[in-house]
Amino acid sequence: MKAGPAWILACLLWAGSACESHTVSAGTSLRAVGSEQALSDSAFAALSARISEAGGFFDTDNLISNERGYLKVLGALDRDGIRGGAYVGVGPDQNFSYIARIRPSVAFIIDIRRDNLLQHLLLKVLMEGAPTRVEFLSALHGRPDPPAPESWMDSTIVSIVAHVDGAPADSSRVAELRVAVTRAVRAYGMDLSDDDLATLARFHRAFVEAGPGLRFTTFGRPPRPYYPTYRQLVTETDREGRPASYLADADAYRAVRELQLANRIVPVVGDLAGPRALRELGRVLREMDVRLTAFYVSNVELYLWRGGGFGRWVENLRALPRSEDAVIIRSYFPNFGGVHPAATPGYYATQTLQPASVLAEGGFSSYWEVVTRGIIPLR
Repeated sequence: MKAGPAWILACLLWAGSACESHTVSAGTSLRAVGSEQALSDSAFAALSARISEAGGFFDTDNLISNERGYLKVLGALDRDGIRGGAYVGVGPDQNFSYIARIRPSVAFIIDIRRDNLLQHLLLKVLMEGAPTRVEFLSALHGRPDPPAPESWMDSTIVSIVAHVDGAPADSSRVAELRVAVTRAVRAYGMDLSDDDLATLARFHRAFVEAGPGLRFTTFGRPPRPYYPTYRQLVTETDREGRPASYLADADAYRAVRELQLANRIVPVVGDLAGPRALRELGRVLREMDVRLTAFYVSNVELYLWRGGGFGRWVENLRALPRSEDAVIIRSYFPNFGGVHPAATPGYYATQTLQPASVLAEGGFSSYWEVVTRGIIPLR
């Protein structure tokens, strides 16, 4: 049973949804995490703190991705049998779509911004309290649930988003959810300040006020025409034109939610080129006896290349135990070097797969070589 009075209160406050139980073993050893054994809340908090290092700044709120074509690699992941193991990724909830397809036994979301950890705590609480996709999206955007939300199990993501789009924000429910979120994140046992809790509330407010029309935002730069909305991201398709986000079908959502309930999606603060986080993650993976299967880096490597940290990132990657077919999932933007040979017509950013072994070889002479050497064909 998901223990703790904060969780019970969160369940009671959820409008129209029944909170489910799951097995949580206090004091679970890390070696057991690779199985179906769940982490206790205290072990989840301790693991996040153990891996995390000092945070840094990035010039975007990053509440949602700016990579509209992020699902174009899913077919290749399936074709090449990229499954199980450990998943690592940066950024917000686009990670969940990769997780839903790869089905790792454990996932770590690492980001230089502490705000990203806080956002993932918000998403975790809302997802744990929402057995269905329509309940999750309604809670995220502060909308009322439809009658009989279980009847929406087989609904398309387009129809679910249309429901959320068409419903006004419910201020009383938003207030209740904020109480529930605050109590639930405190129950995890993480060291959260009043400022952290205020940030959680601010993030939730952004989703409520903008609804599914929430758009990627940067600080000090004008918006770009290719910046997607949350609506576009969750209804996006794979290369075959099929809706493929983790919210596109009930089974994909269930897979991610079960990992959340088991405390096996762990957000941490860390720099890919930093001195501690990835090195400690490598030790954790060895203790768990699990190997890296996929690492989603977005376009972080561009900033590392420009800032002189790329070599340290490669050294950190080498320190991670990884499967022979482990892959790097990368996003490339053409304003930093021209059109990528794997670009998808109609999409600004290009999503690629590269064997992790290729990146670990190092010896790159340019960022262009980083993003083109040995990439895996998507068809």
